[in-house]
Amino acid sequence: MIQLKDLEKCYETRAGKNYVLRQINLDIEEGEFITIMGPSGAGKTTLLNILGMLDGGWEGEYYLFDHAVHDLKPKERMALNKQYIGFVFQNFNLLDTLTVYENLDVPLSYRNIKGSERASTVCDTLDRFGIVGKKDLFPGQLSGGQQQLVGVARAVIANPKLLLADEPTGNLHSTQGEAIMDLFKKLNREGTTIVQVTHNDKYAAYSKRIIRLKDGWMVKE
Repeated sequence: MIQLKDLEKCYETRAGKNYVLRQINLDIEEGEFITIMGPSGAGKTTLLNILGMLDGGWEGEYYLFDHAVHDLKPKERMALNKQYIGFVFQNFNLLDTLTVYENLDVPLSYRNIKGSERASTVCDTLDRFGIVGKKDLFPGQLSGGQQQLVGVARAVIANPKLLLADEPTGNLHSTQGEAIMDLFKKLNREGTTIVQVTHNDKYAAYSKRIIRLKDGWMVKE
C-alpha cells in the first residue's frame, strides 16, 4: 500500500542542512495498524505529515498504491489525500463555527456527492459513533473526549483507505483515550489501515507493529 525509499526531510540553516528525517525506508501493507514512536524531535509528526501529504518539502520516493507521490504536483497530491486519507489531530481541529453535523459534512463537500447522499452519510455516521444527540452542538459545547470522537468520525466518514492519527489521545484522560483506541481497533478490524503517533506504550500495544525513530533515523521495529 505504502512504500518509502530513502525519504529525507531537512531545513536549510545558516550552519547548513538540519535533517529532520534521514533515509527512511518503510513498507506498509494494506490493513496494518502501525505505531510510530520516539522522543520529542525524532521526526514522528513530520513523517506522519508527509504520509498525509500535508508536507511537500522532502526528498526520496513515496508510493501510495500505484501512485508515485514524489512525482505529483501539489494539486494532484491533495486530490490523492482526499481520495485515500483521513487525519485525526491531537487538538481535534474541528471548525468552531460549525455544528457537529456541519463538521462531518465538510469532508463530503469536497467530493462530487449529491446533497441527499451526503445527508444520509452524515446521519449514518452520527448513529455509528453514538453522537446523534450532539449533532446541533458546536465543538466548544463538547468535552475533549466528545470532540475527539467527532474528529475520528470526520476522519473516517468518507471511508478512507488510510487513517493517520497524531497523538490522538494526547489531550484526553485515560478512559477517553481507551475508548478512542478501542474505536481504532474496531476500524482496523473492518479493514482501515492505521498509522498513529503516540508516546504511550499502552496505546502503542493496540497496533500490530511499532516503528521507532531517533534523531530522524528509523532505529528499530
